[in-house]
Amino acid sequence: MTTTLYLLLHILLFSALHGSTHASSPPTVYLIRHGEKSGDPLDSGLNADGWERADCIRDVFGKDSSYNIGYIMAPHVNKKGEHRRSYETVLPLATDLGLTVDTSCKRNQVNCVAEAVNAYDGPDNILISWRHGKMRQMVQALGYDEPPEYPHDRFDLIWTIPFPYDNITDIRSEDCPLLDVPAELTVDL
Repeated sequence: MTTTLYLLLHILLFSALHGSTHASSPPTVYLIRHGEKSGDPLDSGLNADGWERADCIRDVFGKDSSYNIGYIMAPHVNKKGEHRRSYETVLPLATDLGLTVDTSCKRNQVNCVAEAVNAYDGPDNILISWRHGKMRQMVQALGYDEPPEYPHDRFDLIWTIPFPYDNITDIRSEDCPLLDVPAELTVDL
């Protein structure tokens, strides 16, 4: 047996015994809006409904869900504690999943988010919690030319953006009890 053939058989046997050596498929991105906010202009945190949504998010995207979240992003919280709603929305979930929320991008830096998504090489999917006013631009930065605007009066929509990130293939409610519209009233694409 030639050395090349022997080496090839050895690699195939090693792969069969120890799992595949090729990378997993690219992750799907799930984009959500932060939870409901306080009406106080001096408070940039969540209100009671927002905290209820953060708790609901734990069930929606948690360990027993089919979303398989392995990476979570939210905007950078500044030194004054401003812009923390998105972070507060996903922090309980991140804690449950044993993940750290990536807050390396400032709230207006949609290209930073797109770069982080494209650099992620983990085996699971990505959840991004952000302010609704930047979600359309973020999806454009990922590669979708004409995404819809996120409705200003909704806090419950999940946008599903599979690789190659050039389309939103599903928009559905988080279905948080007592907070959201019934599941049968989903948004048409």
